[in-house]
Amino acid sequence: MNRPLNIALVSASTLDGDDAHSIHVRELARALAAPDGDGHEERQVTLHTRRQDEAARSRTRLGPGATQYNLSAGPARPLSENEMLPHVNELASGLRRRWSGTAKPDLIHAHGWIGGLAACAAARDLDIPLVQSFHGLGTADRRAGRQVHPARIRLETAIGRDSDAVLAGTSEEAENLVRLGVPRPRINITPYGVDGEQFSQSGPALPRGDRDRLVVVCHDLNDDGVITAIRALEHIPGAELAVAGGPAREDLENDPTVHRLRVLAKELHVADRVIFLGAMPRKTVPRLLRTAKLALCLSPHHPSPTVSLEAMACGVPVVAVPAGGNADCVLDKITGIHVPADRPVVIGRAIRNLLNEDTTLAGYAIAAADRAHSRYSWDRIAAETARAYDRILERVAPMEYSEAWETETH
Repeated sequence: MNRPLNIALVSASTLDGDDAHSIHVRELARALAAPDGDGHEERQVTLHTRRQDEAARSRTRLGPGATQYNLSAGPARPLSENEMLPHVNELASGLRRRWSGTAKPDLIHAHGWIGGLAACAAARDLDIPLVQSFHGLGTADRRAGRQVHPARIRLETAIGRDSDAVLAGTSEEAENLVRLGVPRPRINITPYGVDGEQFSQSGPALPRGDRDRLVVVCHDLNDDGVITAIRALEHIPGAELAVAGGPAREDLENDPTVHRLRVLAKELHVADRVIFLGAMPRKTVPRLLRTAKLALCLSPHHPSPTVSLEAMACGVPVVAVPAGGNADCVLDKITGIHVPADRPVVIGRAIRNLLNEDTTLAGYAIAAADRAHSRYSWDRIAAETARAYDRILERVAPMEYSEAWETETH
């Protein structure tokens, strides 16, 4: 190909947040467009998303070779999945207009199930290979007790089966895709990445006291891993727990979830060792992680591989329930330890024993940083993603899309 390979990324979700989906799509777009030094042809990346702010520009440069387009589809504000679904056809129409003529991409990579619906509808009859990343499946969310749109699982199944390839973020997700009927040869595992420049062992750290610090980073304080961490602290004398997440720091005193967690800590006689930091700017997270002896990722239902990877990149071993991406990135007794879910006594004892083993802890810290920076750098994630694209472009035949998309999204 004499011209740059044109890759179109599609996501209906907001991309300016600190959640795993937003971080992954933004960083992947930049890394795919960057020269990889391996002799692969140049790539031009266009990232298409739904406009969520009236003041947002229609076009934004993400970096060399990467451009974001904000398309009008429904009200220009953040929407829930239920609110977004009626606007899928409008988003698809915007995509089709973008992809007409010389702007037609060589390959489409959709992110999220609603992004996948829009991409499928837009690409019908355009003979463009389609790659899908779900960033979590409805079947897994339902098992975790979260509400799932009634049509989501059925539509995810259709999207997965009709895509030329599906990039699963974890081994667990890959197995769930097989159960949905996606042919195993079409599934590639392409994990989340970490920014090794922002998250590293060297750099400033927040002030801290003399106690061994355990850190939990989450978006929602209702995360069951937070409760488990507080309960485990009862069995780790001398350690403190710093919890980042939830409302802004100035709103902590009036937050009902914080109040409930503080009552629990008081009942367990650990209230003086639990510190609630509130929502933390992303640039501050590495400064917090550098103060930790261990990072705790204890939720079996909301496992966040990004938190584990960021901690590891800062040289912090991880204590994790082996669920989701944590089962892949945290190597038991190498970069941290695996612990059973919802067993605070067992978890507390395991952490206490580890804190008493300085040599073991130092070895885990070295291995954690090495694994995060070598296996999960964005350069490597982009290279693996690009190889998946290359395989698809070599073998794909003109695509045929089901007529189901229009009827499902009306």
